[in-house]
Amino acid sequence: MDKVIRKEDLIQDPQPFADQWRYCIGTGRLGLALRKEYLDALEQVQKDIGFRYIRGHGLFHEDIGIYQEYEWQGETKVLYNFHLIDQIFDSFLRMDLKPFIELGFMPHQIASGEQTIFWWKGNVTPPKDYQKWNELVRHTIQHFIERYGIEEVLTWPIEVWNEPNLVNFWEHADQKEYFKLYRETVWTIKSIHPDLQVGGPAICGGTDYWMKDFLDFCEQEGLPVDFLSRHAYSSEPPERIPFAVYQNLSPSDSLLNDFKSGREYLKDSAFPDVPVHITEFNTSYNPTNPLHDTAYNAAYLGRVISQGGDYADSFSYWTFSDVFEELGVPTSLFHGGFGLMAYHGIKKPTYFLYEFFAKLTGDTLYRDDEIHIVKRKDNSIALVAWNCVSEKEDVPPVEVTLELPVTDGFYFIKKSTVNEEVGNAWNAWRMMGRPRFPSAEQVTTLKGIAVPGITISQEQTSKGTLTVSFEMKKNEVTLVEIELVREETQPYDGLDDEKLISYRN
Repeated sequence: MDKVIRKEDLIQDPQPFADQWRYCIGTGRLGLALRKEYLDALEQVQKDIGFRYIRGHGLFHEDIGIYQEYEWQGETKVLYNFHLIDQIFDSFLRMDLKPFIELGFMPHQIASGEQTIFWWKGNVTPPKDYQKWNELVRHTIQHFIERYGIEEVLTWPIEVWNEPNLVNFWEHADQKEYFKLYRETVWTIKSIHPDLQVGGPAICGGTDYWMKDFLDFCEQEGLPVDFLSRHAYSSEPPERIPFAVYQNLSPSDSLLNDFKSGREYLKDSAFPDVPVHITEFNTSYNPTNPLHDTAYNAAYLGRVISQGGDYADSFSYWTFSDVFEELGVPTSLFHGGFGLMAYHGIKKPTYFLYEFFAKLTGDTLYRDDEIHIVKRKDNSIALVAWNCVSEKEDVPPVEVTLELPVTDGFYFIKKSTVNEEVGNAWNAWRMMGRPRFPSAEQVTTLKGIAVPGITISQEQTSKGTLTVSFEMKKNEVTLVEIELVREETQPYDGLDDEKLISYRN
């Protein structure tokens, strides 16, 4: 159905478009941040989009090696080794990224059991000795303060564990034991400085009552809660094949409803005003779902990026890069990874959704479920529109027409587009024969394809109204930027295009 937005549809008292969508970005385990490809990808993401925080698993995993017990003169001693985590956090901060700390998983030397998760074996059992856990937390946070300064570390949220409501992430999904972990951890951190930010419970969907139980427990025990966190995914049960899964999705409303739930639980709690952080979200929760690589994934999430800030103080896309190994080393260039960016720095359609939204700096003039329009400080206008189509069959393009009240004159209009055919490296990779390990030449071709299509035009106002029309194809995401033309050459400069061959009247 074609869309017409008239002048009278615009917001009369426009407010700034808050960018909670780029407050935080997810990453694979922190140890991956020691790799060149990871850092190169993150640097590009920061240049094009610019997130403020980054969150990942594995702070206490053995590949970073913070906790090390050793024997000396008949006694067990502990070395807290911050060599690698300092390199990682230094890299983040050089890119203007602050750590959103997730405390986990359990170092094997203080774990009470052998249960692990992921290919890299993160231990998910409680500590066998809470004093050792508390000392690990204490030494780690104190080291960060010594290295980066208390004023800096006070800006870092500290989340206790990850998805303890799932048996895969916390042994037996033992709520009572998680609450004990939180109680021990929050008091340890607050004893260092009362203004350090600590929160949880970082649950995933399916057992939302954990949030109420968590808030009730903290009230009963007199425990601080500086933020409430949860995760949100909209995929349904998987159909598994070797090295991949296929899943249907619930409507994008389901993600927004998950975002809403945090504040709904907070309003009747002892902590009504604390922030809500969605510390992970995506369509599928599986890192081998080909949907992540598609234009549909981008168009589906348009509404979520536009409206999610109405319900949460942050919502963190999981993740920025396919340099990610929860289920092992990926088996193909495109493998359904979570990342905005595939291997070799190849941008996926969802990358451009984020890059386009990064251009929406200003006041919201209009917003609905398919479009978001802002007016920038320099009076230029920018919009992002998306056309999400789940049917396989080709469908007619949607014609979008805007009527904008502007100063009379000529306007330069730039349209940047990604859809099933344009800017879609995954589609090109399929046509190449799905090379698992593409040659350097194939990589160059794919990177050249993974750019938005650009069209330009010039339009003139009529009686203070600028009319702009454009088509949107299936699963298209489009950025339109509109600015007043300021002619910088004059007739006396001698320029006359009609003297050029093929431009003569």
